Amino acid sequence: MKQIFHKIVSFTLAFVVLFSTMSFSFSMHYCGDTLVETAMFHKAKGCGMKMEKPASDGCSITKKNCCNDEQLVVDGQDELQIQLDNISLNQQLFIASFVFTYLNLFEGLDSNVSSYETYEPPLVRKEIFKLDETYLI
Repeated sequence: MKQIFHKIVSFTLAFVVLFSTMSFSFSMHYCGDTLVETAMFHKAKGCGMKMEKPASDGCSITKKNCCNDEQLVVDGQDELQIQLDNISLNQQLFIASFVFTYLNLFEGLDSNVSSYETYEPPLVRKEIFKLDETYLI
């Protein structure tokens, strides 16, 4: 039971470390106020309605692009090394006592010890209720 619990805890902690250090990005493409496409780990392709540049440079009529690209980046943790050089004596004492009591918490008796296993009841030599002539009615 202790080995299974230890494996479950170590597996869970491995996932916590993995997901706390992982960085990822969401790329979103909007047409006007409507979300058209969402992509993870790569750029969203878009809706194909990008405005082309005018063919002539002398054209003064320009239309504003209605499409908008946004990118949300979630950065993971970079530093995982804990410095143990700055632990005071009280903190060391607390950690040592906590680990000792936690490890001894799960220790138990291997078998139930009963003090009545070797006890033999006394032998009845005389029937006392017949000698005293007391009967329950």
